[in-house]
Amino acid sequence: MSSEKLTVAVLGPGGVGGLLAALLARAGHRVTCLAGEATAEVLRTRGIQIRSGQFGDFTVPVEAAGELDGPVDAVLVAVKLTTLDAALARVPAKALGDALVVPFLNGVEHPALLRERYPEAQVAPGVIRVESTRVAPGVIEHGSPFTEIDLAGDTVPRAGLEALAGALAEAGPVARVVDGEAAALWAKMAFLAPFALLTTRYGVSVGEVRTVHREELTALVEETAAVSGACGGPADPAGTLARYDAFPAQSKSSMLRDAEAGRPLELDAIGGALLRAAERHGVAVPVAARLVREVGERTAR
Repeated sequence: MSSEKLTVAVLGPGGVGGLLAALLARAGHRVTCLAGEATAEVLRTRGIQIRSGQFGDFTVPVEAAGELDGPVDAVLVAVKLTTLDAALARVPAKALGDALVVPFLNGVEHPALLRERYPEAQVAPGVIRVESTRVAPGVIEHGSPFTEIDLAGDTVPRAGLEALAGALAEAGPVARVVDGEAAALWAKMAFLAPFALLTTRYGVSVGEVRTVHREELTALVEETAAVSGACGGPADPAGTLARYDAFPAQSKSSMLRDAEAGRPLELDAIGGALLRAAERHGVAVPVAARLVREVGERTAR
């Protein structure tokens, strides 16, 4: 992978993908967004508009296509797991070449799915910590005062990861390469699962979760930390609670935003994956199991 300007495809130019596409394009990298024809046409004619306290408000042109049809340095996969299988049809394995495939998906089980389709040495799971929402095709509202990216990949050459991390860091986010794919994924999951389950269960922002539902949050964080530790990730419930206390009070999880919009939830990718990992390692998670059930029942009404 080039250490200079990169050629990057972004599969799913929504809240996360659209933000990364715009930042990379503004930094001078060649960016192609892979999307349906209606969205692709909007991006081709209007570019991507970003509204961000951290990065400023700006509009930047990008290329757009329905399918990857030429060589790139990296493909950033930023769709929801609920649409992953259909979306990957836009990235044929024969067109991939030696590009890195970097999924920024919630949960911990998706790397295995991608490695069934693409070479193991090219699948490099990424973790992004950000609150960013697509409010219309090509219009992204970035609400968090931070954008932090960890790149991993136990089977991926380090040089390619470092080049991509460098490009992302120069574009604005904090970006680094970390050792240990499982540890990176579970470091996010340990925060995300309680955030997603509790905000969605009660239909509230994180500020209300950490005050009104503090006891439940503490119990769920402890359960999730125990599962994370069993899976090779961090087990630091006190540190996770401290992050909740420092998080912007008005923040909502992407799962809650999906519930409010009537979209399919990533309940299985987050809550289901947590329960399956707990069962594999013999970790009791009664609070998590109840919340997964209640979120499913609440959103099925």
